Amino acid sequence: METLVARSLDELSTIALKIIECKMEERVFAIKGKMGAGKTTLIKAFCDVLEVEDVVNSPTFALVNEYHTDKGSPVFHFDFYRVKKIEEVFDIGYEEYFFSNEYCFIEWPEMVGELLPESYVYINIEVGKNEERIIQFGCLNHP
Repeated sequence: METLVARSLDELSTIALKIIECKMEERVFAIKGKMGAGKTTLIKAFCDVLEVEDVVNSPTFALVNEYHTDKGSPVFHFDFYRVKKIEEVFDIGYEEYFFSNEYCFIEWPEMVGELLPESYVYINIEVGKNEERIIQFGCLNHP
């Protein structure tokens, strides 16, 4: 796992770019962190780097938001915080998203751990003593 620190929100785009460049072959990003740690804000930074034209906000009630880049490519943003049963994720057709080879950013991935693809980028975000964001990331593979 690698660790990066954002001392301000302005540094998140730089960190998002570093993660994407470092993990170029990956398209699924599982972002874990406590409530208020900055998961959605980090996803907004990823979307800025990918040149998403749409307004990025958390899909807490819809489970998934679809955005589009300036080139028309879709980017999917999931929030599984409110998932009560795994069937809800099956109902939205998660496979079509996760295995589309398009960017997928997942908040609360621990709610759907067994559904994640074989290989993905795991990101953990924590708030440090001085409100900085400590971001650990690396590729994980299911057995």
